[in-house]
Amino acid sequence: MGDLKVSVVIPYKQRLDNLRLSLSALAEQTMDSSEFEVVIGAMEYTHEYLSVCHEFLDRITVVSVLTTDAWNAQRARNLAIQQASGQVLVVLDVDMVVPADFLETLYRRYFLHGQNQCVVGQMIGYDEVYTEQVDTVEVRPYDHYRAVLAELRAANRGGLDSRWSKEYASARDRFPWAFARTALMALPLRTVHQHGLLLDEGFDGWGPEDQEWGFRIALSGTPLVLADDIYAVHLPHARDQQANDREAKLSNRYYLGKWPRLDLELAIAFGWLETDRCIDDVRRQLAVAAGPAPGRSRSLGTVRGLLEGRDTLLVGAVIDPETRTPVPDVNALFDPRATLSVLPLAGFSLPYPDDDVDVCRVLPPISRLGERFRDAVIREAERVGQTLSTPPDEGPR
Repeated sequence: MGDLKVSVVIPYKQRLDNLRLSLSALAEQTMDSSEFEVVIGAMEYTHEYLSVCHEFLDRITVVSVLTTDAWNAQRARNLAIQQASGQVLVVLDVDMVVPADFLETLYRRYFLHGQNQCVVGQMIGYDEVYTEQVDTVEVRPYDHYRAVLAELRAANRGGLDSRWSKEYASARDRFPWAFARTALMALPLRTVHQHGLLLDEGFDGWGPEDQEWGFRIALSGTPLVLADDIYAVHLPHARDQQANDREAKLSNRYYLGKWPRLDLELAIAFGWLETDRCIDDVRRQLAVAAGPAPGRSRSLGTVRGLLEGRDTLLVGAVIDPETRTPVPDVNALFDPRATLSVLPLAGFSLPYPDDDVDVCRVLPPISRLGERFRDAVIREAERVGQTLSTPPDEGPR
């Protein structure tokens, strides 16, 4: 890391119109161009891409890391991060246009004194399109976005990104990483290096890779700050919503397999807002369903192994959450010397593909949950198992 204040990292492939607009905004920054660089992880090598970069070389420093590898946004970001040299790393998507005082405001208010924090900025205009199919877009000149940014500067921006709304306040405070978006985040580069905070390239497709990065940032002891004075305008681009939905399902299972946690499995099943509302009640219900164990820790989990020679997943198995071992009664159900895989998941969401096990057996403790939660577990068990076995309904206790 040298004397540069900021390195702006942008992942890129086949978005020339967006790239030109994004670089146009960065070329108008009030921060002196000698104090920042733009590092692009470009997963293509074309004359058209190089030509767009060349348009701005007399105004800003643009560094390109080029590869012809298959598109992976996390790999593109990582390639660029590994070449960054500024004090502060800003991760910015190519479809974000920032105001002229963006870098100066970000650095002066959040990093001037060497603060160790991760700033998450508003993505204005993203909420209106992120769940919609977009086949064609109108490419507008940069003058249009310059005018939009000028209007926003004088506006009340507090709720223009839903993550900043009052509805999200409680969930935002409890699960700040869940609202991190790599479209606009910033943290000290030394923190990235110190804690190995590159993005996980195992996320191959649209989904929660930014949440997972935010979670690891939070685990490092770095606070996440959602800053309403740091913002960008989201640019339109083509979007295949059906493909995004398919990729998100796979990404969520990868995420849950990596971090098997109650809050995450609930969020995949019900969303983060509802998880914030119900998680305390769910914890109480799970404790009752697991039953008392004086002097010992007990919870419900899943256990997978061979049972009568068939690949079987038990859902609602009583386990020791600290050692991730099933209680003796559960262990005895499996074939002798069977290798067991234990996850501390109640079963609201599971990291397995559809029909991944021969038998999915829901154990009696699940029937002690409230109807809504019991039904969610059974639906997920039905998805995962080629054959489903459920207990009689004992009802909540």
